[in-house]
Amino acid sequence: MRRRRMHMSREAQDALLKALQQLREELKTPTEFPAHVLEAAEAAKAAPKLPDKDATDLPLFTIDPPTSKDLDQAMHLERRPGGGYRVYYAIADVAAFVKPGSPLDAEAHDRIETLYFPDLKVPLYPPSISEGPASLLPDQVVPALLWQHDLDAHGDVTGSTVSRAKVRSRAKLDYQGVQQAIDAGTAEEPLALLREIGRLREAVEAARDGISVNLPDQEVTLEDGTFRLSYVAALPVEGWNEQISLMTGMAAAGIMLDGGTGILRTQQEQTDQEVVRRVHGIAKLLGIDWQPGVSYARLVNSLEPTDQKHMAFLSEATVMLLKAEYTTFRDHHLPEHTRHAAIAAPYTSCTAPLRRLVDRYTGELCVAACAGQAPPAWVLDALSCLPCDMARGKGRVADRRAVDLAEAAVLKNRVNEIFNGAIINTDAEDDKPKEGTVHLAEPAVRGRITSGSELVLGANVQAELTRADPLFSGKNKILFKAV
Repeated sequence: MRRRRMHMSREAQDALLKALQQLREELKTPTEFPAHVLEAAEAAKAAPKLPDKDATDLPLFTIDPPTSKDLDQAMHLERRPGGGYRVYYAIADVAAFVKPGSPLDAEAHDRIETLYFPDLKVPLYPPSISEGPASLLPDQVVPALLWQHDLDAHGDVTGSTVSRAKVRSRAKLDYQGVQQAIDAGTAEEPLALLREIGRLREAVEAARDGISVNLPDQEVTLEDGTFRLSYVAALPVEGWNEQISLMTGMAAAGIMLDGGTGILRTQQEQTDQEVVRRVHGIAKLLGIDWQPGVSYARLVNSLEPTDQKHMAFLSEATVMLLKAEYTTFRDHHLPEHTRHAAIAAPYTSCTAPLRRLVDRYTGELCVAACAGQAPPAWVLDALSCLPCDMARGKGRVADRRAVDLAEAAVLKNRVNEIFNGAIINTDAEDDKPKEGTVHLAEPAVRGRITSGSELVLGANVQAELTRADPLFSGKNKILFKAV
């Protein structure tokens, strides 16, 4: 999808910067590390413990945004003799630098996850570690948790294991460059196999009724001192790359379930029949043919997000999936719910330890289980508290609120203008809703809209902007009126 950019006035940019700072203060976001934590980071990076296992001969590569330096994952893909594939997936070994009970550990438990704002990043760990010796940057030998996945010719996993190893990435690649190389046929086999394996894994996902909703993201960037807001559709390579991560998360969940102790990312399916009936009613209203016997997952995966009515359904029907949470278990006392509904399998977070606290713990549990050892005591001590710790994470809130502020800044000087849009959400409790969400194609904005008459889901509408102020103290910093 073509990137649509909207330049802001200097007044709007200043207002956005002030609003972002207010947001960080509201979220109690620490933008600096305390001196004692920085000192601990310098000491930790001076003498990391490298594993005895040497896997530096693997020609690993990373795929990340061009400016990223905190690289959690690197991979190498190859064909297996006799058919099928082998995937090596190296994950940054944060535990080699962060000791239990250390100042780095305590600070990470306060921060929970890396937060991304349009004007700055608030990292989980000091950059001297997360963008240095712990990162899988090219041409440096680093400690890692090295996964090995064996797949058959259909992309099904036949075996997975993980152990500590020292590794050395060969290349730092970016999504656009990889996509161009694969499309042009110039990618060498380890890289070209990402498309082959990724597509097979997507087929495996569809067969198990996993859900992939690929709505374009609203992206706020700061380039050359100017904020820009755009809709960005994911490249196919991003989906293939995500399949490798999902495969690892499912393998990790299986290893922990077999071992009897672990942390799962769980999500239950909607069972409220009123909600289910409403979602079916939305499909009918929008003219979406939902045949009897077709699962929600298969319907969602068949829709095209660029279709206005399909986008409206996808935006409305998210109520079919309840909020995901972390669930812990130990000593083979398994929880009642072990599956992640959208993924349609047991799953855990384990592939981003530089950016997410819980991944350090799931990695340790999997390494111990594969080695036939008991989990480390420091992991067991933290296990019961991790769900509450992760619930304190503010990443999703920060992302959504930052986009809201950017939308208001983009439109700050355009109050009373009329825009073309589509209704993608309406208030569920009203039979004839007069409030909802409007999606503008240009600029890249979604906002609250009110009407004197019924709003029709999926319908085109002319929307008059009545408010746009990133510093507005109320909830709706943008407000439209249907005309």
